[in-house]
Amino acid sequence: MKFSLNAAQCLPEDGLSGTLVGRAWLPGDFAGPSLVVLREVNKTYGAYDISATAPTCAELLEADDPAACARAADGPRIGAVEQLLANSVADDQDPDQPFFLAPTDLQVIKAGGVTFMSSLMERVIEEQARGDVAKAASIRRELSERIGTDLSQVVPGSDTANRLKAVLVEQGQWSQYLEVGIGPDAEVFTKAPVLSAIGVGGEVGIHPRSSWNNPEPEVVLVVNSAGRIVGATLGNDVNLRDFEGRSALLLGKAKDNNASCALGPFIRLFDESYDLDDVRGAELALTVQGDDGFVLEGRSSMREISRDPADLVAQTMGANHQYPDGLALFTGTMFAPVEDRDEPGQGFTHKVGDVVSIASAMLGTLVNRVNHTDKAPPWRFGIGALMRNLAARGLL
Repeated sequence: MKFSLNAAQCLPEDGLSGTLVGRAWLPGDFAGPSLVVLREVNKTYGAYDISATAPTCAELLEADDPAACARAADGPRIGAVEQLLANSVADDQDPDQPFFLAPTDLQVIKAGGVTFMSSLMERVIEEQARGDVAKAASIRRELSERIGTDLSQVVPGSDTANRLKAVLVEQGQWSQYLEVGIGPDAEVFTKAPVLSAIGVGGEVGIHPRSSWNNPEPEVVLVVNSAGRIVGATLGNDVNLRDFEGRSALLLGKAKDNNASCALGPFIRLFDESYDLDDVRGAELALTVQGDDGFVLEGRSSMREISRDPADLVAQTMGANHQYPDGLALFTGTMFAPVEDRDEPGQGFTHKVGDVVSIASAMLGTLVNRVNHTDKAPPWRFGIGALMRNLAARGLL
């Protein structure tokens, strides 16, 4: 399914009231990625190149006040936000005009798993079904009868959680997913390599051998090297349910593939208009539209997360694990679609051409089209290429 992008669709509901930064590919003799800030000048939304102030997003986030630094930075206007968004759609991209990229660069891309109780049950179902979608419905019914579906009042690592674990172990129902869902230690894994994420308008990839998969709409925390959360963006943590269901040791295969991580459209930096409490109260809306006429809608509320975002960051980095260029941390999702798309009892899975939209009022909308990982544009611009490019442009 083809689609288009525009500012009214992709920007937050309050426009540029907050501080929005991103990255854009600039064409021409000195082609390469540049850090940009969005500004309204003469009632027009423009993208301004601030790479002379901070050649990478990671460096900007090391400032004492990244939002103030971005607002004060000088730099040329590279084009209207509307034009860059329109040119970010992979199918219609003009390489001779600028377009948006994923807003992070040198940050490690991490993800928290099983942070919502509703998705916790689905992970347990995947494990017991061993990747067989036909078994999922019957296992779902059995688990609901034995465990129940309302685990929302169970605080991970609490005495209540420990007592529940003892009961479930006795019943033979304990699971590795329950361990990280209600145990003291969060599941945090590396989602994708540095610089591999795709941005708004790009193609998001599913493995061609996967027959049971889904999007995962998430708020993504942007964290500097000191462990300070300085902003947030949206992300699609594409998941292969059949691969991970066969074995948790296939998590890397299920999560980390070409184009399987989308971030954007922009990072909203913390300032007087937006802070961590806004993240904690965020509501996400998901829409999947297929060429077959299928439409899936869902929601995910950060209010229902079982681990506070600050706790997820504290479990990810600290004295035992450092990230000198910071990180982008997916916080998890409560969304795990079970609606039948084709045959009864077969549940939901993606089809090539699906258009996935993830929206949140204060972060905007991230839109991507689904393709197979071997058909999506291959990732070729890594850390070495970035360093050579920035050096050639006199930015290092």
